[in-house]
Amino acid sequence: MPFTFTQIILTLFLLFALSRVILRFQGGIVSIIGLLFWGALFSSAIIFVLFPELTTGIAKSMGIGRGVDTIVYASIVILFYLVFRLYVYIQDIRQDITKIVGELAIRDALEKRDRKKSKD
Repeated sequence: MPFTFTQIILTLFLLFALSRVILRFQGGIVSIIGLLFWGALFSSAIIFVLFPELTTGIAKSMGIGRGVDTIVYASIVILFYLVFRLYVYIQDIRQDITKIVGELAIRDALEKRDRKKSKD
C-alpha cells in the first residue's frame, strides 16, 4: 500500500520528535519515565499514522464511530494531564523561589545588622 504525502510528512516529524527525546535522555535531561512515556506516545503515533485502519478497530471496540475521533479524545485527555503536570510543577517552582527569596532577605538583613554593629 503506497503511503500518502501527509503520512510521510507526519512520520518524518514524529521520527524527528522521537530522536529529540532519545537525545535528551542520553544528555540526562529526560528521565527514564519521560523516555518511556514520550517514546510510547510518538511510536504509537507513527504506527497510527502509517496504519490508520488500526484506529478504526480500536474505536469500534470502544463504541466510538471513527478512529480519528478516538485519537482526538485520547489527545485531549493526554493534553489535559500534561497541562495539569505543568501547573503543579510551576507551583512547586514558585514555592521554592518564595522560600529562597525569604531566606536571602533574612540573610541580607542579618549581614547589614552585623556590618552596622561592627562599625559602631
